[in-house]
Amino acid sequence: MYLSVLTLLALVAGPRALPRAIAGEVPSVDGVLGGVLNKTVSELQNQVAKVAWENPLATPGAARVVENTGICEHTSGVYEAAGYVDLTKTDSIWFWFFAARNNPDTAPLVLWFNGGPGSSSMFGLFQEHGPCFISNDSSTFRHNAYSWTTNANIMYIDQPAGVGFSVTMPARIRTSAEASVDIWAFLQIWLKDPRFKKFVGRDTGIWTESYGGHYGPAFAKYFLEQNAAIASNAIEGTSVNLTTLGIGNGLTDPLSQYSEFANYAANNPYHPLVNSSVLALGNSSFLSKGGCRDRIVACNSGGSNAVCSDAQSYCNSNVLSRLNGNRYDTYYILSERPNPYPADFSNLLNTRRGEIQTQKIWVGTNYEVYNNFASTGDWMRSSKGDLEGLIDFGLKVIIYSGDADYIINYFGTEAMMDNLETKFTTEYKGQALKNYTVDGTVAGVYKNAGTLSYLRVHGAGHLVPAYGHDGLEAGHAALRMFEQIQLGKDGLVPT
Repeated sequence: MYLSVLTLLALVAGPRALPRAIAGEVPSVDGVLGGVLNKTVSELQNQVAKVAWENPLATPGAARVVENTGICEHTSGVYEAAGYVDLTKTDSIWFWFFAARNNPDTAPLVLWFNGGPGSSSMFGLFQEHGPCFISNDSSTFRHNAYSWTTNANIMYIDQPAGVGFSVTMPARIRTSAEASVDIWAFLQIWLKDPRFKKFVGRDTGIWTESYGGHYGPAFAKYFLEQNAAIASNAIEGTSVNLTTLGIGNGLTDPLSQYSEFANYAANNPYHPLVNSSVLALGNSSFLSKGGCRDRIVACNSGGSNAVCSDAQSYCNSNVLSRLNGNRYDTYYILSERPNPYPADFSNLLNTRRGEIQTQKIWVGTNYEVYNNFASTGDWMRSSKGDLEGLIDFGLKVIIYSGDADYIINYFGTEAMMDNLETKFTTEYKGQALKNYTVDGTVAGVYKNAGTLSYLRVHGAGHLVPAYGHDGLEAGHAALRMFEQIQLGKDGLVPT
């Protein structure tokens, strides 16, 4: 029987020692979004982490696959496959692959990653843009007419090992850079499998959200570095034809983005989130000497893991969580708490997991993985430089943001975009935002500059494809954006 480190923790320390997960992509610790686990739990985890475990089902260097279950893709004749890629005897990464509904033999390959860190990519599959969508009563998976699999082959990947259906003991990944190594290894094994080797050389995109503002740049940078090493015969491997990076509501540059939490809380398009006294406290916590801003700067000026972890703890307690207030939903401020949408799919998924032969029950967030990242302060280390390098390399890049999301709000994202230093900076900053129309309906505002695009989506929360607006059905605008960037060459085009 597989026992996670958190299960062992519960047996040793009792249920009060463990943080509780909440609905949403960003972990919450003791009521603090993105908080840092207390020392007692961290020490206990370090003790339990010494437990050795080998996966009796794993065959390192190979994939274990179940095909065409029909759980999610209900379109006749469309191929799907779910399973594990075994990196080692201890680490196995779960994937769920869906062939494109149209022209799968020529459609691009897209890798999808949700954030956390420690959150499962099944959120993207069942609540955002997969071939099925959880019904509002959580009783069925219904057909999604606006799935991103319409014209792309998409693989939803639970990573790092231990997240979602993926398995490990103990979880060892602590940074986005470390995670990129495992994702490259995963893809190298997957592309060698006879069922998937036809995707070698295919146009490939990395799409991600939330903590994906760290994951996306790290993964794409590592892929390009490995491609270069293969080309120079420094290593052996299969090159990946990476063409595109998409980041939705992503945390990329904390200094730029945390500077705007107070501004969004007070001046977002819908309603204030907190009163003036709370706003003043949040502002003071960011701006005062030794406050959040100073701690982020210290982290990104050669700060140690402890310095960066301290910045995460302080800023998320005193700025991010405080300025959210208690009334409106963190991920969709047009709803008061608790927000029932998108619906919970965990029970329905777990009742059917025998059909896909998973090794454990699905849980949305793995707090052991999350704590590993929090211990290094990876959260507060900027990925801006990596993103700038990818843009200058010529990768197609889109940053998109729902305007009703608080936690990675568009005020901060647009500040980050304005602070990018790339070959397109002058062109980008010289433009005004223009209306992005979808079938004649204004769905947001956008910019294109060279291979870089930005889109602010009206009426959308943190999970942008889950929302509709002004007569557009949920997912319609997001699909149009996705296909224009992933399949096109010239950025966003109003229609």
